[in-house]
Amino acid sequence: MNSHEGGIAVPVLAAERISKIFGEVQVLFSVDFDVLPGEVHALIGENGAGKSTLAKILTGFEQASSGQILLDGQSVTLPSNGRAEALGIVLIHQEFNLAEHLTVTESLFLGREVARFGVLDRRFMREETRRVLDILGSSIDEDAPISSLSVADKQMVEIAKAISRDARVVFMDEPTAVLSRDETDILFDQVRKLRAKGTSFVFISHKLDEVIELTDRVTVLRDGQWIKTAPTSLLDAESMAQLMVGRELASLYPAKHEPDVDEEVTLSVRSLTTGYVKDASFELRKGEVLGFSGLIGSGRTEFMEAVAGLRPRLSGEVVLKGHAIGSGDFLSAKANGLAYMTKDRKGRGLLLGEGMATNLTLQSLDRHVRHGYLDPSSEAEALARARRRFDIRVRDDNVMVGRMSGGNQQKLLLAKIMETEPDVIIIDEPTRGIDVGTKQQIYHFIAALAREGRSIIVVSSEMQEVIGLCTRVAVMREGRIVGMLEGEEVSEQVIMRYAAGLKRKLAG
Repeated sequence: MNSHEGGIAVPVLAAERISKIFGEVQVLFSVDFDVLPGEVHALIGENGAGKSTLAKILTGFEQASSGQILLDGQSVTLPSNGRAEALGIVLIHQEFNLAEHLTVTESLFLGREVARFGVLDRRFMREETRRVLDILGSSIDEDAPISSLSVADKQMVEIAKAISRDARVVFMDEPTAVLSRDETDILFDQVRKLRAKGTSFVFISHKLDEVIELTDRVTVLRDGQWIKTAPTSLLDAESMAQLMVGRELASLYPAKHEPDVDEEVTLSVRSLTTGYVKDASFELRKGEVLGFSGLIGSGRTEFMEAVAGLRPRLSGEVVLKGHAIGSGDFLSAKANGLAYMTKDRKGRGLLLGEGMATNLTLQSLDRHVRHGYLDPSSEAEALARARRRFDIRVRDDNVMVGRMSGGNQQKLLLAKIMETEPDVIIIDEPTRGIDVGTKQQIYHFIAALAREGRSIIVVSSEMQEVIGLCTRVAVMREGRIVGMLEGEEVSEQVIMRYAAGLKRKLAG
């Protein structure tokens, strides 16, 4: 029930002067924030601004060092470890909170199983799961194990969990990072329907166009401090970005480096076929930034993993600087100067429970061995160089990587693959889940690497990213390269026409 005082809506949930200290590091400084009944409130800021920490405090997953939380205007201490869901406060985690061995139905009802006469009512739970998935327009099998689902489908299951709990306040931390535009539209439609019924949402996102599209109010945090709260209608993307970083972003994308047409071909892929990718070919020249675009499910990641030797190919050839790379031979590809930067930095790219130095040198240990033993001083020197080169900002060199912001994790992952000194670099989703200021840094790092003469492939779901960075763009659809665009063709309209199957020009 919505509470009112003097005709003014009382926030359903509020933070007053919330501060948070981890060890000796303070990450939130006396922050105020509130959510009104039936509103979508955006919480934005650079990585490390404190957004996720504040969300975890307001959902009971972290305890504030000082300040208070109000529920319906009354001071409360939220139960820990997700038990605040019983009060109607739900967090959709940025990192999936799913048990891989359970089915979709079991995941939705975990901890609140329905039983009749002492026996689990599996039929009812399956039917309810199907109902919620249908609301989201999802065709996910309710009996499928979580381990069998794609990243996008796992995100839809997380969203379904929140919807199924009749939540009063739903915190969504980067919910669209792995969703297609169609899936995002379905999610937004459902959010609007629930908002109309009085459900409140906190929308944490770096996609400022989506913030403008969906939300009612915006709160900006910077370096753990509250900067501004305003109606979304009074802000545009540029003003939001400036509030987030404290400076103007006059040039998000650096000037493109146009390689000479006579530059040597560093990577040649001919008629590569996997289980899904069919007869795909392209060439990459020294100093070139080549983009791969397409809708989710188009086969871009599978194709690049096959090129990098991370998955077998059924046919075709990969020639790297004149050396033929065998099917599934990652070590040969690496030895001949190819590096692959995964889009899944938390699951496959970094060891979150280890320190920065361990992560940085994991693929280049032979460079830091002295007399048969790992040399800590060599690792420390490499870390100091990486921190300077890629502007990795932490207060403590010994911090666990899982405690670092997403932007600093992404820069560490880039530093890790560059530690192998590659000539050809494949970067899959270079800026997923990072803020606009760090995006700008990553873009300039990529441009600098190209100017050094390294050849780079950028795989991205953000069309503006491939348009802003790349001199040529390959568009994939249903496992095939359907267009190789350059010059004036590198535009959002043309890329989308190829990606949607309205146009076709095979690469050659």
